[in-house]
Amino acid sequence: MAHRRFEGKEHAASYLRYRVSPPQELIAEILAFLENMKGRPFDLAVDVGCGSGQGTLLLAPHFTQVIGTDISPAQLEVALANSSAPNIFYRQCPAEELPFADGGVDLVTSMTAAHWFHRPRFLQEADRLLKPRGCLALISYTLDMDLEYGQHSHTLTDICHQFYKNLLPFRSAHIGTTTVPLYKQMYDSCPYPDKEWHECLRMRRPMPLSGYIGMVETFSSYRALLKQDPVEAHRFSQDFRNRLLSEMGESNPDTEITVVVKYFYWLACKPAAA
Repeated sequence: MAHRRFEGKEHAASYLRYRVSPPQELIAEILAFLENMKGRPFDLAVDVGCGSGQGTLLLAPHFTQVIGTDISPAQLEVALANSSAPNIFYRQCPAEELPFADGGVDLVTSMTAAHWFHRPRFLQEADRLLKPRGCLALISYTLDMDLEYGQHSHTLTDICHQFYKNLLPFRSAHIGTTTVPLYKQMYDSCPYPDKEWHECLRMRRPMPLSGYIGMVETFSSYRALLKQDPVEAHRFSQDFRNRLLSEMGESNPDTEITVVVKYFYWLACKPAAA
């Protein structure tokens, strides 16, 4: 079965505010692959597990229509409230039961969500939806992000990695200690001959330290701790923030740092009809 997460209204709002969007460079790689494999026009993209719609928005300028799907009404409510593009639409549905006709989609994407799906059923649905020569793009990033702040970068990264390690007991057994093997399994099981595995694309994202802490607090492992023991979760986060500020020699949590996000992704093209 699929595993449902990120469904509360407060969590959905935090997801929009703090989660990093896929970089434009990565969207460009996906579009170049699609153009090389299928060619234009780009009519319809379906973004599965779209959450609050950050990735869906990035696809809108390139397609006649983009449809984001998610199982969570709260996430879709946030996505709708923050979508101004006239060619974006949203549908509530499971990733394994997508309400679209066979063979009508140019691009199926899932950005940092496919590890929660019932993966074989989702891949079957993607295959059903795609046009001949249509493409599938699955994107995620690892949680071992690095922090950069002058000469303190190495120590800050060590503090972050220890924080991630301390959250591992609260991480879902479904996704394990890292999601990379899950995506590799999906890649290996995909029968399309034209496919590419990419690991890893490092992107540097300037943001205030408070924004980075906010992002970490949206992670499923932290949310599991928060649900189990809210007092301990808040203490845990506050101690983490204070350790980082102390190492930086700063007192303002809005001090700008650079977060290095490590993306991995795979692309595949459905063969032309026989």
